[in-house]
Amino acid sequence: MPTRARRTQRRNQVLSREQIIDTAIDLLDAGGEGALTVRAMTDRLATGSGAIYYHVGNRDELLDTATETVITAALATRPAGAQAGPEDEIRVVALALFDAVTEHHWLATRLTLQIIRNPVGPVTVGIFERLGRPVGALGVPRARWFDAASTLVHYILGAISQNARVEGDTSGVDPGADREEFFDAASQAWQGLDAESHPFMHAIAGQMREHDDREQFLTGIAVVLDGLIRLR
Repeated sequence: MPTRARRTQRRNQVLSREQIIDTAIDLLDAGGEGALTVRAMTDRLATGSGAIYYHVGNRDELLDTATETVITAALATRPAGAQAGPEDEIRVVALALFDAVTEHHWLATRLTLQIIRNPVGPVTVGIFERLGRPVGALGVPRARWFDAASTLVHYILGAISQNARVEGDTSGVDPGADREEFFDAASQAWQGLDAESHPFMHAIAGQMREHDDREQFLTGIAVVLDGLIRLR
């Protein structure tokens, strides 16, 4: 009769690290960080907790690995066409990160935490390296590389976090609220402000209601790129 160690070893051989990570991402997508528990993982994979710890470590390590997996895939995105320049590289990577957070709402919080808490981790290093190279190729002076790349990264993180539901958000905004209804109500509220005191708010109320988040994000990237080019 096989021993417990042999049974565990056989399960570990059958269950792959990729399966565990994919399952973790599925659970996170379905219910956020609260849905990612060891019990949920073992139930979904029909395995013991030992196999999960063997491949990816504890829950925090699994969260980090899931984040790294999604971000690495986004960073691998390349612009189409042989004539793509550094501006194209930056737009494509920025948009890939935006789309990744749009698809995986839990990612906004984890991504920000990675940048803040782990400056030498693969997520932080990967983002700065992937965006930093085209920043240098734009002709930004080497002495300004850190400031330029940081400005770009900060804009991307801020914009995508604003458009995603952040875990632990206590703003009172219903994450399930209809986007169109939310912006329509906000637009009407802006239009209800005193026009003489708030002429700008009146002017943009309709634009806010009809705007596209993705296009707005790309407009911001264009503004940042214009500023970076001027550093030359």
